[in-house]
Amino acid sequence: MLITAPIASPSIPAASQATPLVLALPKGRILKALRPVLARAGLLPDVNCLEGESRQLRFPTTEPGLDVVRVRSFDVATFVAYGGAQIGVCGADVLMEFDYPDIYAPLDLGIGACRVSVARPKNASPRENGAASSQIRVATKYPAITRRHFAARGINAEIVHLNGAMELAPTLDLASVIVDLVDTGSTLRANGLEETEVIAHVTSRLIVNRVALKTRPEAIAALIARFRDALRETAP
Repeated sequence: MLITAPIASPSIPAASQATPLVLALPKGRILKALRPVLARAGLLPDVNCLEGESRQLRFPTTEPGLDVVRVRSFDVATFVAYGGAQIGVCGADVLMEFDYPDIYAPLDLGIGACRVSVARPKNASPRENGAASSQIRVATKYPAITRRHFAARGINAEIVHLNGAMELAPTLDLASVIVDLVDTGSTLRANGLEETEVIAHVTSRLIVNRVALKTRPEAIAALIARFRDALRETAP
């Protein structure tokens, strides 16, 4: 992949470099998609962070006043909300699920596009998939999103909380339907399910701790500006 030289953007003030800011990045496909944006912003972390082989979790970057921590995508918002990291990148699905008041999301990065959807067994009758009932059992890692979605339809959702392999739940009678993150839908199809409702379309967002925004405004503003400029440069 060709990564062009970083753009000239505001530097983190020297006073902030004694205590580096921390940027929380998600492991996996989002980190891979984020790499060109980080490069354009001049904020590339150590290669061991990007390659994903190292057991180390905190890394320096090309910006002296910024370190990176690499965490599970579902944990980025928690790190930022509680001040472990001052800034981060996470999916809109995570923001919807946790709805932390201490998080401000100034930028949609436009990467990692997917959707939170309801999926049901193919050819299931309304009775079998719960559609004709005021009560439904749902397997998901998004209990808050799921309850809100079905409550708006007058349906009480009983949650079976799973962190993975959601597609197995209907076939093993754990739940009638699932609510999960969907990209291509190939995993659903491979397990006899079909996507029936899109609850929300999802992309990754730049998020900021509101307290850090007040206590270190120049440093945070400089980082936001660099991400904004990087997005402008990488736009088609």
